Amino acid sequence: MVKMKVLQVAGAAGIASLGWAGGVLYQKNEQNVSPCDEQMKRKTSRHLPGLPLGAQVSASVALVPHTETGLAIPARDTGVPPEPVEGAPRVAQIMRFGFPGLDNIRSHRDYIMSYDRRNRVPHWVFEHLTKESCQKTEGVDRANSDFSEDQSVHPFFQSKNKDYKYSGFDRGHMAPAGNHRNDQQMCNETFLLSNMAPQVGRGFNRDKWENLERYVRKMTKLYRNVYVCTGPLYLPHMEEDGKMYVKYQVIGQNNVSVPTHFFKVIVGETDSKDLEMEAFVLPNQVIPDSTPLDSFRVPPDSVERAAGLLFFDRLSREKLCRINGQKTGNGWF
Repeated sequence: MVKMKVLQVAGAAGIASLGWAGGVLYQKNEQNVSPCDEQMKRKTSRHLPGLPLGAQVSASVALVPHTETGLAIPARDTGVPPEPVEGAPRVAQIMRFGFPGLDNIRSHRDYIMSYDRRNRVPHWVFEHLTKESCQKTEGVDRANSDFSEDQSVHPFFQSKNKDYKYSGFDRGHMAPAGNHRNDQQMCNETFLLSNMAPQVGRGFNRDKWENLERYVRKMTKLYRNVYVCTGPLYLPHMEEDGKMYVKYQVIGQNNVSVPTHFFKVIVGETDSKDLEMEAFVLPNQVIPDSTPLDSFRVPPDSVERAAGLLFFDRLSREKLCRINGQKTGNGWF
């Protein structure tokens, strides 16, 4: 049985409320958007019905982890939390830029997650990746890991292997096993069913989604730190009567929800401390190999609105040098 702990954040309710207490509107710099980018945005929108678009929102009062204890403390000076000191708790390293939400948070050795008890899938899963952390240790093999029920979740809200059996869906990792091959126990923890959501197999989980996972790992060769948040979405679509509906399948006796889409929101930090953000939303369906990943880039705020989460909320968006490859005109200077 895998032992794990529910993350306890001292004063989380009071402290975290500061991060959400006041929002400031952030307007993306449109001067750097080329006609090609506009065409890509229109193309992406066709793949993503119901994905809300609008002004971006970030907190006016950021939070940073205390670099020695890992506790969250208010920060008003730079809007960029410093890197936790060497030896700081892993949770402080992973969640350096803030928690997207505070519902049913669970801490594992190499990733943090929020579990959705109603849908039996994660709300979100957060990882901190480096070139070193993504290296495979000899003897570590995902073949030695087994999909297993998360015993820390109340039996009423667990998903089980039998829910997926004969469902036609893969048990899709939110924190991929390929990101956690330094240690066999870390790899094993990615096979907890609380880290899974039903995904279309061929054409998605084993293809385009895996391509995105590989892309994120390759980012560690360009950035000293890569922070990635992954999770499901349930987006509306218009039906023949002209009305919008949110509809999704459930599988198994425990009614595990099948998301319509999945997201990844990523922040990369260069050696010079520049920060860049990327956001992707992919439909949970067969995607042709010829479709480039770039066609699934979306404005980060649209994912926040659709998911009901605030990503990297301790990080002022004004400090980002690029968003989806486009210069923002901001940065450190």
